[in-house]
Amino acid sequence: MAINTDFLNRCIGTLETACEHLRRSGGDDPLHDIFRAAAVKEFEIVLEQCGSLLKKRVRPYFASNRQADRLTFKDAFRHAARHGLISVEASERWFAYRDNRNDTAHNYGEKFAESTLLLLPDFIEDARELARVICEGDDG
Repeated sequence: MAINTDFLNRCIGTLETACEHLRRSGGDDPLHDIFRAAAVKEFEIVLEQCGSLLKKRVRPYFASNRQADRLTFKDAFRHAARHGLISVEASERWFAYRDNRNDTAHNYGEKFAESTLLLLPDFIEDARELARVICEGDDG
């Protein structure tokens, strides 16, 4: 049974839209701050969705759903790489996205938002690819 990625894909689209509006707005434009905040928040939502859905995707590789559900974010990506669902390089990028998210969650300010914005082009590509992998269905 395929995993539904409709909400994830919608969130990725929202992130792309926020990034596009951010690029068009100038630093002096009041909308710039709004679009920056929207992009950072949507990054967080997409990141969490990817981790949650990937746990469902790797379930066939475990003896029980409960084992897969107990995986940490990074462990889910390690198992996905181990089973050839994603590359080792992709899993390392996801670790960096998660580390960035953890940093921004505890340290607020423009500098941390800007560090997240630098990741977004690659993040969006990786999220689109992961959504495709998650949607492929069970291998079990």
